[in-house]
Amino acid sequence: MLNGVNLSVPRGEMVAVVGASGAGKSTLLHVLGALDKPTRGYVVIGGEPVHGRDETQLGELRNRTVGFVFQFHHLLREFSALENVMMPLRIGGKSVEEARNRAAELLARVGLSARMTHRPSELSGGEQQRTAVARALAMDPHVLLADEPSGNLDRSNAEMLHELLHQVVIDLEIGMVVVTHSRSLAARANQVLLLESGRLNRAEIDEVLV
Repeated sequence: MLNGVNLSVPRGEMVAVVGASGAGKSTLLHVLGALDKPTRGYVVIGGEPVHGRDETQLGELRNRTVGFVFQFHHLLREFSALENVMMPLRIGGKSVEEARNRAAELLARVGLSARMTHRPSELSGGEQQRTAVARALAMDPHVLLADEPSGNLDRSNAEMLHELLHQVVIDLEIGMVVVTHSRSLAARANQVLLLESGRLNRAEIDEVLV
């Protein structure tokens, strides 16, 4: 349960949230991303309030303003990397040509120009997760929310993903909240916050991660 959480994430900055299992870190991301409604308080994304919207309006807001990256990539296995990244753009009303061009641009940014026509089963774990990052960036969101994004990767692929996320935040001026147990990823954040007893407090990496 969250209790009196107050969090502001500027564009161009990464906030790492750490804490024990069951502390509510995933719940926090769900509230921030308008997947769950808070029982008290409010959420504002890119200047747009979340409260007072029906499910259709919330879905449209999420698609426009929030990018999600999870521990598991959740790519659609029957579609290519390019088609997976095109998906939110098509849902958002972009033409096939616009969606294809934007998806190709993002896959190039994450180093997958040569793998765009491959299906998830033909990609490595690191490539699958980088495709998921490209998909999360498709609609040029205000905020990127990531839940243990490198938790399923080996050290080499995790480091590549950490650096990619760090550069994306800076280059695209996206606000990012990442839940992680990774010292390497947390070290790249502008601030590290410990979620404990439902509250967020600033923390030092050495105090919370070993």
